[in-house]
Amino acid sequence: MKTLIFKTLISASKQKVWDTMIEPETYAAWTGEVWPASYYVGEWKTGENLSFIGASGSGTLATLLDCNPYDHILAKHIAVLLPGGAEDRESEMACGWINSLEEYTFGEKDGATELTVSMTVGPDWETMFNHDWPKAMAKLKAVCEA
Repeated sequence: MKTLIFKTLISASKQKVWDTMIEPETYAAWTGEVWPASYYVGEWKTGENLSFIGASGSGTLATLLDCNPYDHILAKHIAVLLPGGAEDRESEMACGWINSLEEYTFGEKDGATELTVSMTVGPDWETMFNHDWPKAMAKLKAVCEA
């Protein structure tokens, strides 16, 4: 697995960035930039599972290993979700995704929020995330600063 790191400086408080990132309506706005019709089901709390679902009805299931409001989120992906909600933990695609880590760190810098997104993924996912995360983060920045 390889760790990919993406950073952006957002002219807003950590609370504003956090809230914008996870509120259902604004979540759909910034993720929709690259992952259309995305939404999640679940609660942003340590130990909880979240389902992240896209336009096709497929997605991923993650466990929040850490969810410290306004500071840090660490999620471990534990299954691929198929349309209809069935969990896939055994296919070649699922095995290449399971155990991927997704981490968000919210830091303060000169009165703004420095958001760092770290993705630890297998080689099959590297190209997509290198292409998509900068666009998603630019949209999140724009929504937060509007």
